[in-house]
Amino acid sequence: MIQLTINDQIQHFESPINVTQLIDCLALQGKRIAIERNGEIIPRSQFTEQILVDGDQLEVVVAVGGG
Repeated sequence: MIQLTINDQIQHFESPINVTQLIDCLALQGKRIAIERNGEIIPRSQFTEQILVDGDQLEVVVAVGGG
């Protein structure tokens, strides 16, 4: 089991997952998002290859339209 901190909330997962799987778990598919892992932005092109591991700190920001 791994522990991730996502937007200051601790969440547990059975095993390491990639960013694409995390997006699915958080029901954020199709939304405009930015993800920061341990202080560094993850490019969208690397979501599938970036494996999240125990202790990672994530900030997930969802873009909101409007004006």
